[in-house]
Amino acid sequence: MFSRLCPGRCTLALLCALGSLGVTLRPAAAGRSCTESRQVFSEKGYSLNTAPLTQISGEHLRLCPQDYTCCSTVMEEALARKSEVDFLSAIDDTSQFLLTTFTQRHRKFDEFFRELIDMAEKSMNQMFTKTYGKLYTQNARVFQDLFVELRRYYTGGNVSLGDVLAEFWSHLVERVFSLVNPQYQFSEEYLECVSKHAEQLQPFGDLPRKLRIQVSRAFIASRALVQGLATGRDIVSKAAKLSADGECLRALMRQWYCPLCRGTPALRPCHGLCLNVMKGCLANQADLDAEWNNFIDALVQVSEKLEGPFNMELAADSIAVKVSEAIMHMQENSVTTSTKVFQGCGSPRPAPGRSRRSPRDQGGNRRPFRTYSPEEKPTTAAGTNLDRLVSDLKERLRPMRGFWVSLPYTLCNDDKMAADLTNEDRCWNGQTRGRYLPDVMGDGLVSQINNPEVEVDIARPDVRTRQFIMELRVATNRLRHAQTGQDTDFIDSEEGSGSGGGVGGERYSDDWPGSGPYSPPYGKPPRNPPGRNKPPRTRDRTGPKWTRPNLGHGGHGGHVKSGVDQPTACLLTLLCLTAVTASPVWR
Repeated sequence: MFSRLCPGRCTLALLCALGSLGVTLRPAAAGRSCTESRQVFSEKGYSLNTAPLTQISGEHLRLCPQDYTCCSTVMEEALARKSEVDFLSAIDDTSQFLLTTFTQRHRKFDEFFRELIDMAEKSMNQMFTKTYGKLYTQNARVFQDLFVELRRYYTGGNVSLGDVLAEFWSHLVERVFSLVNPQYQFSEEYLECVSKHAEQLQPFGDLPRKLRIQVSRAFIASRALVQGLATGRDIVSKAAKLSADGECLRALMRQWYCPLCRGTPALRPCHGLCLNVMKGCLANQADLDAEWNNFIDALVQVSEKLEGPFNMELAADSIAVKVSEAIMHMQENSVTTSTKVFQGCGSPRPAPGRSRRSPRDQGGNRRPFRTYSPEEKPTTAAGTNLDRLVSDLKERLRPMRGFWVSLPYTLCNDDKMAADLTNEDRCWNGQTRGRYLPDVMGDGLVSQINNPEVEVDIARPDVRTRQFIMELRVATNRLRHAQTGQDTDFIDSEEGSGSGGGVGGERYSDDWPGSGPYSPPYGKPPRNPPGRNKPPRTRDRTGPKWTRPNLGHGGHGGHVKSGVDQPTACLLTLLCLTAVTASPVWR
């Protein structure tokens, strides 16, 4: 009777009354068990105090579809935080091989190059002590200072290699000139005059120029490579440390943990859904890709130079050899050189009670300098040699190209992150089980304008990412200049010269020094170098003094081209060194 009088209103009143008593009427689906979801939630380390036993109304959900659910508000919030942790952990794991490679290779190359410098100094000290005895030890400071400055350059000091080598030759010519003329007494002013005239006199022949080119380009390339590896390490370390913003966090939760809230925790997101979420979350990182690829290419190219014409091992080994050859050259031409010096600087005063001594007047332990065959080539504390280091580095660098733009694909291809393409109809599409229909977005920030999963503000590029791009450009520029023997720290010191920290204006082929055309330094007229028509430059008083061009012949350089096989090169070097040991210059 009551129901007939007010059928609609009474039914509504009854429902309201039941609701006020906490009784909820649900369809049959509302009573579906949440056992599986509770088990997975517990396995992740969460308390089950707030986890429903059966599905409840999802009106309280903020991120997942507001349908019947196995998640309370507390659970949804906990899973949202978990999705961010999982995302950042996945980025960290995926980028770990980059970070490990850059960190370990930076350490190995740095250790290797430092030891090469130490070995070169030790080798020179041993060679010269055995060959020249006390006369070397009395003048050892000149050589020690050279290696101090070479180390300072390599470790990042604001040092011009050209100035370092010029200063070395300047001091050396003063010492050697005094030693080949023991019957005279020279004042500091007189020796300064000798040094000032050395550019025209070329007492050491063409060897200072050859050593300057070989040492400069090897040191420049070595330092650029080590600095580049450090840059790669730092950028990967910083770029992989992300924070998911609100939109990204919402999308991550929807794809990974909303299936749990729906009572199907084993259901993985569709591959297309995962790609759109990751591309939206990693839009800025994808924009690193172009500069990153340029950077990786530049690292590979510099490393190839180091195993070829810019070989640091050969450059370090050549220091003692070429210095010895230079001293021998000055001794052999001492009469001509001294005559010209006396004409330009005046007649020196005879030394009281001194006369030129015969080479036989003073003995010494004269052992030939040690050279190594390729089979017995020593390794350093780094446990390797340069060829093996470079080969290993190139093998690891090349797969790094495209890392940032392919990162979403790398993540979504992991079967723990998303369903594979064979399960297109049996995956989580963001709402339910079924096929994911929206198109997959392109790569990079601008391409996310219509991303259906993550709302991305394409008008606001990430400041950190722009900073990384600039750092990569600077590092790439340094590496590219190093490939031509130029140091960007000094490239602007002489306009148009490409001084490369003292390499001068030489242009390098892939051969050893002296084989290609170059622009002559210091305003001296070119000796018809092919294809060059540059105006003369005024001399930089702080620049190298021993750089007179000599395109017509190789001099006493012991000059080994890259096309010469190693045994032949070793034989040539041994012959030169054997000749050096017979030289009486330090008498």
